Amino acid sequence: MKKLNIGVIGVGGRGALARSAHLPSEGCRLAAGADVDKKSLEALREFAGKDVFTTNDYRRLLEVKDIDAVFIASPDFLHEEHCVASLEAGKAVYLEKPMAITIEGCDRILETAYNTGSKLFLGHNMRHFASILKMKEIIDSGIIGDVQACWCRHFIGYGGDAYFRDWHSERKNTTGLLLQKGAHDIDVIHWLMGAYTRSVVGMGMLSVYDKCERRPEGTPGSAKWDNTQYPPLTQKGFSPVIDIEDHNMIMMQLDNGSQASYVQCHYTPDSERNYTFIGTNGRIENVGDSGKCEIHVWTQRGERNSPDIVHHLKPIEGTHGGSDPAIVRTFLDFVRNGTSTNTSPVAARYSVAVGVMGHASMRTGCRLKTIPKLPDKLVEYFNNGQSQPRDTAPHGKMKVAPAIG
Repeated sequence: MKKLNIGVIGVGGRGALARSAHLPSEGCRLAAGADVDKKSLEALREFAGKDVFTTNDYRRLLEVKDIDAVFIASPDFLHEEHCVASLEAGKAVYLEKPMAITIEGCDRILETAYNTGSKLFLGHNMRHFASILKMKEIIDSGIIGDVQACWCRHFIGYGGDAYFRDWHSERKNTTGLLLQKGAHDIDVIHWLMGAYTRSVVGMGMLSVYDKCERRPEGTPGSAKWDNTQYPPLTQKGFSPVIDIEDHNMIMMQLDNGSQASYVQCHYTPDSERNYTFIGTNGRIENVGDSGKCEIHVWTQRGERNSPDIVHHLKPIEGTHGGSDPAIVRTFLDFVRNGTSTNTSPVAARYSVAVGVMGHASMRTGCRLKTIPKLPDKLVEYFNNGQSQPRDTAPHGKMKVAPAIG
């Protein structure tokens, strides 16, 4: 097996995901880390060994020739810069979602991967959730017919902890939470419905967290999750600047004629994603999205609480419902062997594009917005597993995968 030395840009927080890639017995090891937080770097050395190279400047990490691949888990507004630099340095990249916070940033990343030939992998781990995989399996079986409509309700009970106490609370860092948080769900909707969004209308507002007590300018924020920090209006310590919406909703017209809606709220007491996919012969709905959950299937008329089929899913070991170890393993196989993946750079770009244009709609009187398309050369390149010559394949000879990733 090809040995892989791996670096991590953004070691703390979501960067802990990369620990699943530290498999010395299989020739994979975490060899370097870059972060501005010293404690995070110390924790990496304690986990992977004192010989791990650490730095507070990601450019020094990219100068290490022995680093074959990097995980990028830095804040969203740095994804474009860090990813482009890593690809140009010849590193294979695992890029945490969202790909970037602008459509232009996503397209620059894709163009860089295309021009350099460096491998690009997007960390949309929900494509490895057992609940999502089961729903895709049911839809692909044809039991509910052709899917024409999808509704997704997203309850985010920890929104006030995770997104309104640190850098997430400002548009300049995220564009907004429809993009930052909703990128997962928009991607799932595209994947299971087999099409990308053609146009979108959005509505949303800042309705609760603008009324909460803020911390003083210059005081560090704390995004610690704590179930006692509820209800929101009784809490303190929120970001001095909050200019993002705390609830968002969009309606999507997909390019295969189907339609979808997504609603997201950051001040609910509970947390769950609830999907409903409706086809010409029935519908499915999840109850719980990870761990011990169920997928309900209706194919005959009857009461809502009497589904015709119930799939009981068991908890899977590992963070994020077992999806984190699974997606990391897929990335390693992709880099080493060119193995096909569930995730797609093209799909990741379109999920960001819908988030960007959805926010643009809600901020301009709920006007209809059209999603800009990617150039065909990029769609073909990434849908072919990034393994085809970029400009040398004879016209008409390249096998092109379906447009939806």
